[in-house]
Formats: sequence, C-alpha cells, structure tokens
Amino acid sequence: MFAANRFFASATLLGMALASTFFAQRASPRSPQVPVTDADVPAYHAQPPQGALPATMNPEEFADPVVKNAYAAAAKVRKALYQQPCYCHCDRSQGHESLLDCFASKHGSGCGTCMLEALYTYEQTRKGKTPSQIRAGIERGEWKTVNLNKYESPLSVK
Repeated sequence: MFAANRFFASATLLGMALASTFFAQRASPRSPQVPVTDADVPAYHAQPPQGALPATMNPEEFADPVVKNAYAAAAKVRKALYQQPCYCHCDRSQGHESLLDCFASKHGSGCGTCMLEALYTYEQTRKGKTPSQIRAGIERGEWKTVNLNKYESPLSVK
C-alpha cells in the first residue's frame, strides 16, 4: 500500500511539473528577436512620388497645439510621408497607402501613432535623413521616442 501511495505521489508531482512547464511556455510573450517580415510592415510607397501629392489638411482647423504642429510638420515633409508606413495599421482599417494619407484627412488628428510618426519624419528630414533611412527608423519603433512637449508651441516657419 505504501508503494502504491508513493507511486501516485511521484506521478502526481511529475504531472504537475510537466503541466507547469507547458503552460509557462504557452503564456510567454513572443521573443523580441523575431524578425519583422514584409507582411508585418504597413503599406507605404518605396519610391518617391511621380505626380502631385494630396494636400494635407490646414493646421488651423485644429485647436490642440500638438495636433496643429503635427499637421504643419506633415505639410512640410509630404514627399517623405508618402514613403512611410503607419503603424496604427490604417492601411487595413481605412485603406491608407502611406502615412501621408493620415494627414490628408482628419485621421491623423485623433491618432497618437500617426502624429508621432509624422513628427519623427519631420525631425529626421531636418537632420538630412533619406525617406528610406527614416522608414528603417520607424520600423525599429524610434518614432516612439519623439518628445511631444516640444510641440506645445508653434513650429518655426522654416
């Protein structure tokens, strides 16, 4: 009888150990080393625009200073925005073909991702980065580091 109890106790402990290992692996988040595939990158244009670009909305239509500055910055870097993806995935939900589409409509005014990416593109363009270099930074998530506090005041007219 003692041997049977000991066997069941050992089997129970082994089963619990295996179950906890299985559930711990299933609950763990995706590894950050998983490479980004083309399917993960939202829509963008890889080449510069060939024709006229859509105008961005007038920044004066917005009361919030950060939104106003995001639209003003977008107007200054339309060609670069045309070549950028938007990680709010509005390509899926609204049919946008690039980050520029967010600022040709009111969509950008209500989306923090769009505003941060546009301001990141503006900053990087001013640093002399190419649209391709900016896109690589956006894909790495560098747009998340933009300090919105500096956009509480109007942008300079350069």
